[in-house]
Amino acid sequence: MDTPPVRPPAPGLVYASFRVFDLSLGEMLWSRRTIFMALVMGLPVLISAVIRLLFEIGAPLPRINRMEITGPVMFGLMIWAFFIRFSVPVLAVFYGTALIADEVDDKTITYLFTRPIQRQAVLVGKYLAYLVCTACVVLPAAVLVWLLIAPIGGRLADSFFDLTKDLALLAIGLAVYGALFALVGATMKRPLVAGMVFVFGCEVLVLALPGGFKRLTVAYYLQGLVPHAMPSDSAMNLLLTVFREPLGLTESLVWMAIIALGSIWLAARTVARREYVLEQ
Repeated sequence: MDTPPVRPPAPGLVYASFRVFDLSLGEMLWSRRTIFMALVMGLPVLISAVIRLLFEIGAPLPRINRMEITGPVMFGLMIWAFFIRFSVPVLAVFYGTALIADEVDDKTITYLFTRPIQRQAVLVGKYLAYLVCTACVVLPAAVLVWLLIAPIGGRLADSFFDLTKDLALLAIGLAVYGALFALVGATMKRPLVAGMVFVFGCEVLVLALPGGFKRLTVAYYLQGLVPHAMPSDSAMNLLLTVFREPLGLTESLVWMAIIALGSIWLAARTVARREYVLEQ
């Protein structure tokens, strides 16, 4: 009597996640979302080029309360206004909510789940691909803005250390927002709408309210890191006026780690247990 063939053991979660990451990264890099992301990140680069051109033709440095706004300070403001408060959450919404939702909409989720891997690996691998894809566009754009803006009234060498802190800040923002919206995409039927309402509605409203409600937002903890990444000169006071009662560095990092890890764990658990019904 022939013995049935022995199936090889299913790969572990880490190996399977990196296999999904390898398959997903190329799809993300050449998707329409990446074209949209490149256009979004091109806006601050274009504005920086115009500002640099005005400076080169002799335009004076702007002043606030008789204090000159130098290039490093302009760069810090652009990091906050264009990157942290707009680009990072918007890109996280578009990518994070689509990690599972796109597979459901395209009716390809069943093909992924029939592979001999743990379901959680699909979510984790796609999340890692999201991190690499967005970082490959957002971080170089920030470097280009720094190259154009920082030399205005200053030197690149003087603000290089501040640049490294800003890049780390952007990477943390992408990781935390992406994890949160991966959870939204795994649990809600229309995650993109919910994500946009959260970023441009709930977070903006809650941050303006007094009391402890602002602790329910990612932006509150992320802005706690911003003063630590700003240029350490006398003009930093101008930047700090944007923030009220900023959190300490350690507290912000701890809470963002909790949000990111907790969101990914819940999203992976949801994907592993949920039955996805494909609409005809």
